[in-house]
Amino acid sequence: MKKLKLAILGGGNLGTSLAKGMISSGQYAYDEFIITEKRDSRISYLQSLGFQVTTDNKEAVGNSQLLVMSVKPQQFESLSGEIKDAVGPQHIIISTITGVRHKEIESAFGMLPTFRIMPNTALEICESMTCISYKNTTVEIEHQILSIFGKLGKTLIIPEEMMGAATVVGACGIAFALRFMRAMSQGGIEIGFNSEMSQLITAQTVKGAARLILETNNHPEREIDKVTTPQGITISGLNEMEHQGLSSAVIRGLITSFNKLENL
Repeated sequence: MKKLKLAILGGGNLGTSLAKGMISSGQYAYDEFIITEKRDSRISYLQSLGFQVTTDNKEAVGNSQLLVMSVKPQQFESLSGEIKDAVGPQHIIISTITGVRHKEIESAFGMLPTFRIMPNTALEICESMTCISYKNTTVEIEHQILSIFGKLGKTLIIPEEMMGAATVVGACGIAFALRFMRAMSQGGIEIGFNSEMSQLITAQTVKGAARLILETNNHPEREIDKVTTPQGITISGLNEMEHQGLSSAVIRGLITSFNKLENL
């Protein structure tokens, strides 16, 4: 299948993570795609990494077939207005923009193949969880886009109405998981490890826990039962965390983020 010329419109954290992932996964070389960015400091940073960068969104669109819109929600209107005349029937549109629906993309550009994706910044190491909703596409294009993101981690096709939930669990969720890791690492320091040792132990332990769930498909409680012996230290620690509201705090945090997203 012919490789699609790629433009990443928006060189922020997510756009940069995608660009790094394209290189890490071996799908694109540095000279095979372009990133657009307006901020001088960000342009210098991206160029220092070896990426091709331009400030001209229309030029990037005109030289590409696969357009990844990766800007803030409030920038969608200005971006779509800027590139509308350069977008044609040869283009496939991918949007990472939170809250911008298929109907709004269709209103801006017409009945083009459109993919709404919600990855996270682990794109850059090819470990993203990417949820995808699509419209106006063909089986061939669908398989091509899924193949691209399948090499950047795991993918899941979901209905568009679930994109908000996917944003909170998959994209915001990486920050929630990292905050837990920071707390665990800090606790390790308090009981005797230096910061480097505690961070390493924490990171590998969390990685192992994630792989157990992914590779066995067991419920987390089933794996917890394997390490919680009667009157043991693990169950004592878990119960204290629950007394202090661990599960409740995580659930409330997710719901708070979701409600804010719904009210945007």
